[in-house]
Amino acid sequence: MSDLLTLSALSVLLVSFGVGIVVGLTGMGGGALMTPALIFLGVNPVAAVANDLVAASINKSVGAGVHWRRGSPNLRLAGLLMLGSVPFAFAGGFIVNSIGAAKEQQDFLTTAIGFALLFTALTYALRMYLQLRHVTAGNIISEDDPKVRVLPTVLVGAIGGLLVGITSVGSGSLIMVALLLIYPTLSAVRLVGTDLVQAVPLVLAAAIGHVFNEGVTWAVLIPLVLGGTPGTFLGARMAAWVSQSVIRRGIVIVLSLTGLKMLGVPPEWVGIIGAGLLLLGPLAWGFIRQHRGLPAFDNNAAAWRLPD
Repeated sequence: MSDLLTLSALSVLLVSFGVGIVVGLTGMGGGALMTPALIFLGVNPVAAVANDLVAASINKSVGAGVHWRRGSPNLRLAGLLMLGSVPFAFAGGFIVNSIGAAKEQQDFLTTAIGFALLFTALTYALRMYLQLRHVTAGNIISEDDPKVRVLPTVLVGAIGGLLVGITSVGSGSLIMVALLLIYPTLSAVRLVGTDLVQAVPLVLAAAIGHVFNEGVTWAVLIPLVLGGTPGTFLGARMAAWVSQSVIRRGIVIVLSLTGLKMLGVPPEWVGIIGAGLLLLGPLAWGFIRQHRGLPAFDNNAAAWRLPD
């Protein structure tokens, strides 16, 4: 109990509350923001991944339950995704454990998470563009389920499961973008529900795999849950007041810079790249919006709330 009354536990609580607000505002960024934040707070990378996955399995279960009651998930799609994702997610902890000594595992995870963050930032940016393209195409919602493509769907689940099982990063970003590309006529509500339902066993399997090998650090896990749950609730309540497009572009920049930092890029270069993204990013996005026939800086025109 005394471990929960330390400055470190309070720091985890406050950071998880802040990350929860971002997740509630935009529906994205949970593992991609929380895992590197824990590492920067001094938590062992292996423990950071394990405890973040356990906390995520709790949080995602709540969202999935809501969508299940509404009847929105495409259960066949979710089942095929789980067929690929669950075994690979479960194997993630064992793969990390087989790397070697503790120092080698930490170095491997730091590098793997760095690349995963850059990949996640890229998929977030692609997802924003796909949503923008859908809106400018008329935002027509299909009432019919699309024809299921079995092999690509299982493959997407396997790749997403392996990425999450090793790093805890990318469950929503990679799989959501892949579903948008494979099933462009799937409505936003069913897309969200399908992703949430398949994400619960995915994250749970990854968490079990890591707990078997690493165990649970209660001084990290309890503040994660206690801070993240109210933060997510508050962020969801604030979502209507804040421009999600601006926040999502901010998340892409933060993920990119964090990934570069974890890969050992010198701080001065990280600063230069960050300044370039801050200055040129809005201009590039404005050009893309104009190309799609929208005002360059009307930040709310194409914002969907899709979860990670």
